[in-house]
Amino acid sequence: MTDGDTATRQGERPETRFDRRLIPPMMLGSVLNPVNSTIIAVALVPIGSALGAPPSRTAWLVSALYLATALGQPVVGRLIDLFGPRRLFLVSTALVGVAGVVGTTAPNLGVLIASRVLLGFGTCAGYPAAMALVRSEGRRTGQDNPAGVLTALAVANQTVAVIGPLLGGLLIGLGGWRSTFALNVPLSVAAVLLGLRLPKGAGTGASPRHGRLAAQLDLPGMALFAATLLSLLLFLMNLRPSSWYLLLITAVAGAGFAVRELRAGTPFIDLRVLAGNAPLLATYGRALVAYVVSYAFLYGFTQWTEEGYGLSPFHAGLVQIPMFLMAIVVSLVTGRRKAVRGKLLIGAVGQIAACLLMLTLTADSPVWLLLVLALVFGVPQGLNSLALQNSVYHQADPERTGSSAGLLRTFAYLGSMVASATTAASFGPHAGTDGMHQLAWIMLAAGVLFLLITVLDRGLRRAGTPPAA
Repeated sequence: MTDGDTATRQGERPETRFDRRLIPPMMLGSVLNPVNSTIIAVALVPIGSALGAPPSRTAWLVSALYLATALGQPVVGRLIDLFGPRRLFLVSTALVGVAGVVGTTAPNLGVLIASRVLLGFGTCAGYPAAMALVRSEGRRTGQDNPAGVLTALAVANQTVAVIGPLLGGLLIGLGGWRSTFALNVPLSVAAVLLGLRLPKGAGTGASPRHGRLAAQLDLPGMALFAATLLSLLLFLMNLRPSSWYLLLITAVAGAGFAVRELRAGTPFIDLRVLAGNAPLLATYGRALVAYVVSYAFLYGFTQWTEEGYGLSPFHAGLVQIPMFLMAIVVSLVTGRRKAVRGKLLIGAVGQIAACLLMLTLTADSPVWLLLVLALVFGVPQGLNSLALQNSVYHQADPERTGSSAGLLRTFAYLGSMVASATTAASFGPHAGTDGMHQLAWIMLAAGVLFLLITVLDRGLRRAGTPPAA
């Protein structure tokens, strides 16, 4: 009996159902980035010990991946809007395997950082492709009500985040830190095989004519966008007076990018449309601030539990598990509720409470208090990511779903870069308790800003709710 026969017997036509064959590649593609994010959190200290690098240098392993992904996701998202997800998905996930080989055999920190750059570009297609497929399936079936699929994406990311630190600790214990890079080879093979199931040419927009590809892609705009992000990251990673020129480069490149996008016939990021979409801009701002807190905890707190508190990488991974388990439960319980304002408000309060609790920790604190902290952090972890994802889906231009989803991740990764830079500046050569407390104060300030942005955004009252008839 075919799936179509089953659907007909149940009174539901196959053409009105979401194609479930798309779900496995969507899920695996979207989790390639978070699995590498969480695994590296417990690998930073062993890598630093093996290669003689302090936290201020190993922080580049975090920032390199997110810089590449922040640059690549909007670009790949735009290509997905034009051509559909299949080709971009296959090329990107194949690059993940190449990055795994380079990282496994890296002789020094520089090559290892290069492998993380490759990995960042390789994980670019997963999330924009998934969001574009949700949109195209909604159009095909005539049922644009993707709460279940969007929740599944969020839960998949949270589930991988649960596995990541523990898996990283296990891999390090069994085969050393290089095994955390080798893991990407089988993941890449599986993603490519599953990606062959994706439909050909299932884009959300019109494909460009031959000879107009460069104009459609807006290569000058992409280059200026890259220059702006790169100079900003370099400044954040070198917070000293002598680096002021990097801010000047950021300002000049950013101004050039704005001028280019306002004049381009087919801009890479349509600033005119974006400027007129205040709710979407507010969502991007919230994403940046929320992920400053989230990633500072993931990387900074984990390094402190190993160096300042004395846990092994495996046990440091175990301490993170309550956060991700709580996030999964919260996502499952609230996932089908479309309204996002209440989720964001509770998430903001949860972040502030967790930061205050973090300030009370010392090297003599009992382990159960670390677990309680992780549990508290799990509430905003589950609420914020889900609410931000749903906000973008409902607020974005349907013809630019892929690039809009990519931009959400770009702002999230900007937050991760800020978190990485502040973590490196707070700790210096050693991840001690004083540095952890300094980082907690920065996280607290970001959490308060997140709350203020949410409270003052009146448009959130309508976000995710169907319009009145």
